[in-house]
Amino acid sequence: MKQFGEIAFTDAVQAQQTRHGSREAYAGMVARPAPDGFRDSETAFITARDSFYMATVSSDGWPYVQHRGGPKGFLKVLTPTRLGFADYRGNRQYVSTGNLQTEKRVSLFLMDYVNKRRLKLLGHASVQDADNDPALAAELAIDGQGKTERLFTIEIEAFDWNCPQFITPRFTEDELATSLSPTLDELQNLRQENALLRRELGRGE
Repeated sequence: MKQFGEIAFTDAVQAQQTRHGSREAYAGMVARPAPDGFRDSETAFITARDSFYMATVSSDGWPYVQHRGGPKGFLKVLTPTRLGFADYRGNRQYVSTGNLQTEKRVSLFLMDYVNKRRLKLLGHASVQDADNDPALAAELAIDGQGKTERLFTIEIEAFDWNCPQFITPRFTEDELATSLSPTLDELQNLRQENALLRRELGRGE
């Protein structure tokens, strides 16, 4: 595995960093030893996601960003350097699937909007029909999602934790329910106490 900057910081990117005064700081980042693979923190973060964004590149050089969603854990850590997920029938455009036939490089953004965290990954992706590898299909399948049609696997070349600046917090329905649960419980208790007081006051009249 490489440092993220070894791949992302091309000569043109480094020229811009030099021009704007950030080259020295990023050169130090790239000089650090790269991790051997995902650590516990990355694995926990990845398996807790219920969506991510994946960018592919067409045969004409056009980038395409696709949103992928599912139950938490649908994006699976197969090894410390390999991810996988099952593909089910969608709108049947097959843009990402088609792009991967000519260009395997992908970029993934995994977002935690609540805690303003973002994990960026670069890798090489492959896609195959689920019937070609029944064992992998069983490993990647998610209950209740229907028949698995294709299998995506991604060999990760580099990853980087991005700064939280400008990440706007957003909450899913489940996250809102968890966050508001103590307040709702307290409100229910207050309602019950209020009803009891009303009954007691009514009996005292």
